[in-house]
This record gives sequence, C-alpha cells and structure tokens, in this order.
Amino acid sequence: MASEGREGEHPSVTLFRQYLRIRTVQPKPDYGAAVAFLEERARQLGLGCQKVEVAPGHVVTILTWPGTNPRLSSILLNSHTDVVPVFKEHWSHDPFEAFKDAEGLANPTDAFTVFYSERSPWWVRVSSTGKPGHSSCFIEDTAAEKLHKVVSSILAFREKERQRLQSNPHLKAGAVTSVNLTKLEGGVAYNVVPATMSASFDFRVAPDVDLKAFEEQLQGWCRAAGEGVTFEFAQKWTESRMTSIDDSDPWWAAFSGVCKNMNLTLEPEIFPAATDSRYLRVVGVPALGFSPMNRTPVLLHDHDERLHEAVFLRGIDIYTRLLPALASVPALPSDG
Repeated sequence: MASEGREGEHPSVTLFRQYLRIRTVQPKPDYGAAVAFLEERARQLGLGCQKVEVAPGHVVTILTWPGTNPRLSSILLNSHTDVVPVFKEHWSHDPFEAFKDAEGLANPTDAFTVFYSERSPWWVRVSSTGKPGHSSCFIEDTAAEKLHKVVSSILAFREKERQRLQSNPHLKAGAVTSVNLTKLEGGVAYNVVPATMSASFDFRVAPDVDLKAFEEQLQGWCRAAGEGVTFEFAQKWTESRMTSIDDSDPWWAAFSGVCKNMNLTLEPEIFPAATDSRYLRVVGVPALGFSPMNRTPVLLHDHDERLHEAVFLRGIDIYTRLLPALASVPALPSDG
C-alpha cells in the first residue's frame, strides 16, 4: 500500500486521504477494502488485528497492541469511524462491555458537541382506501381526500415542533420530535381515481416523549381521517436510553476531565438522528457520540462535506489523550 503523500503533508493526512478513496457509501459499500486498509496499517505498526461481525453487514476491525497500561488492550474501528476502547477483562466474553465513544457531529463554533442520547427513528407508512372511478367525476370518499387529512395533521404537528424549537434558544434539534414526508405512492393513470394511496413519514422521536401516547396520537389522526385509513411501521425504535453526564459517573468524569485539561468547551446534546450507539445503550453500555470537529459546518451526508486539516490533526491529539484516560477508569462492580 503506497503511503507517499504530497510534499510537506502530514502523514496522518496522507493516510486519511487514502482511506477516503475507498468507497464505503451505500448502496454497495466496499467494507472489505476498508478492513484491508486497517489490517495493513496494523501490520505496519506491529499491531494485532481481528475482524468481528457484531451485526449483519456491520464488520468491526479490532486493533490490539501491547501497552504500559495492562487494561488498555485494543481499539475497535468500524466503517463509520467509531472508536471503541476495549479492556482485557471484558474481552473474553463481550468486546463491547465497556464504553463506546461513537460518531458525533461537527460544531461550527469553538465548542465541541458530545451526544449522550439520541432520538428514536419511527418510519411510518400511512395507507388510505377509498372509492375509485373515472377522474372526470366528483367522486366522494376517495383515498386521496382521506390521506390528505392525515398528511395535514402530521405536517401541522411538524410545524408545532419546529416553532417550539425556534422559539426556545436553549433547545437543540435533538430535544424536539421531527417528521418529514418522504414518499407518496398511488395511482395508475391520470384519468383513474385510485382505490388506495399511501404516504411515508420519517419521525425522529425525542427521548422524553411518551411513546405509547405518541402512537395513540398516530392512531387518532388516522381515525379522524375516516374509514379505511391505517398505518404500519417500517422501523420502530422504542428503547431510548441516556448515558449519564453527571460528574459522579466515572466514564463521564474521565471523558470531561480530559476535555477540561485541554481547555475544550463541551456542549452535551441529544443526537438528532440515529447511530449504532442505541444498540449498546440498551444493553447497558455507556456510549457518547463525539467527533472532535469544532469550527466546522455540519455537512453530514451533504455535498462538499469537508474537514480542515488543522481540525483533523487536533482531533487525533484529542483522541490520543481520551483513550488512555478512559482505559484507566477503575473496574466497577457491575463490570465483573
């Protein structure tokens, strides 16, 4: 694997550019090439390397090294650049039974955002049935009319949440529930009134929402639209959890302590989308979403997504201080 970079370029930047050339985007990610890249880098550094599939289609690469701290044994990397410290006493039974420092978001200010929870993704498909017929007629009780009522109710709720966010400067996006209409389906011809139509929505439900009551609200919107209006879930996450950010928590104390010593300002928030961290929190593993990218616009999945070289290199320095600190947290009784 070639490692030559541009003249005067930092070696870490050269490696990063090489990694970015690997296509890991959907719908056909080349995870094999990404893993091979990490394996080769591990070989160059004299590190052990092992692949573990922790979920269908989600392969984690484990780099292991000998160190002065006997508890810090390895680091896990996945295709989304999650970083997971692993401890020797946990390795025999569960490589994740420790702490996870996962993907976060950039922050355009001098501060660094850290996420301790996230919203629950609910993908909802509303279906409506009604009387079909020729489109030259004023047909009553059509699928489109009833679907329109549901769409209007949901978009009214969306506007209410948007106004709540905009009117309170202390609220962040993750603290309210968002929804977007993402698909409309139905009809076979311009001159035929369809018997069925559907609309699909992407809800991101805030962690403090009563999920049972929220589902009942969905049912109420459908009932109010008329007979033959139903909904189904394509995705429904109901296990929202929060990682402690109290100073008494040893993991948070270690994490925030490093940041304080480096004069980093932290802004704890709820992640507005969804990450793999939710699967870990639900089984009791503390997880913080953190990407050390301040003074950077939030361009996640956007065109011209970019990162300044100085911010990237500072992030490496931050991680090299965070990982030993997290690995030095004493084992808790629950870890045993």
